[in-house]
Amino acid sequence: MKSRVLIAADVDPAFHERAGVDPRLEIRVQPAHAEADLAATVGDAEVLVTRAHNEVTRRVIESAPSLRFIAQGTSGLDNIDGDAAAERGIRIIGIPGENANAVAELVICHMISLTRTVGEYDRMMRGGGWSRGDCATRRELRGYRLGIVGLGRVGGRVARLAGAFGMTPRAYDPYIAHATALERGASLVATLDELVASSDILTMHVPLTSETNRMIDGAVLDRLPRRAIVLNTCRGPVVDVRDALARLDGVRLAGLALDVYDDEPPRGIEWPDTPRLILTPHIAGCSGESKASIGRLLYEKICDALFGETTSAAERS
Repeated sequence: MKSRVLIAADVDPAFHERAGVDPRLEIRVQPAHAEADLAATVGDAEVLVTRAHNEVTRRVIESAPSLRFIAQGTSGLDNIDGDAAAERGIRIIGIPGENANAVAELVICHMISLTRTVGEYDRMMRGGGWSRGDCATRRELRGYRLGIVGLGRVGGRVARLAGAFGMTPRAYDPYIAHATALERGASLVATLDELVASSDILTMHVPLTSETNRMIDGAVLDRLPRRAIVLNTCRGPVVDVRDALARLDGVRLAGLALDVYDDEPPRGIEWPDTPRLILTPHIAGCSGESKASIGRLLYEKICDALFGETTSAAERS
């Protein structure tokens, strides 16, 4: 009997190329992101394949009597009710770190765009201007003190790339050792306050938990040096976006880059028309390379969970 797999979110063709010809798997593709849609769709699936935008709530889990595994091609799993899954003995399969380089590259991209005021120059040029007189007031990345909140796979990759630009990254992460931090390219500080007070650029790379929810609020932002830059590419609620926007005046905050939001797509926020703000639609971890790697690894992990090995019968023949 085939194992029933419901794909409720987009997955890379690399997954379909392998799973679609595996005679042990019965693949059903039916995108369903919202809780009600997913609860009505999950049916008798043994494996549910999701992404971060799927609302895998207790209601969804209770609607799936045959569910054994939830497989998600992301590092963060906060969209899944872990307690409800554990009560049923359902294993959650994640893909941590496969998109770390893609995220880190976008972080560096946003750093350069904001420190060299690329958006401001772009607007000037499109308006027919040609002013170069102030370009020497812009600084190279090596002149900025970088603070990294969370030094996991993504934060560590950011640290290494930043080091290549001549920056000396410092990080706050109470869950790793000093020696591990140094291996990942950053020196560790004892408190978030210490990191914030000495960071010209602050970038977040933590999961969304009760500890990190609104971790960066107005009080924290006010402890940053003047004209600091803040970037968030992990989870929206980690940064209080309204507090950040209220300080985006070029003096308290000189730049803000957001790739993640409380609601996705974001609702009820009036974005100021300023080149000091960069907005991207949760695409930091999305590249051709990362999606293909995640697709292949997702297939392998599902097969390993179901059958104790990763090579399909079709590949063996």
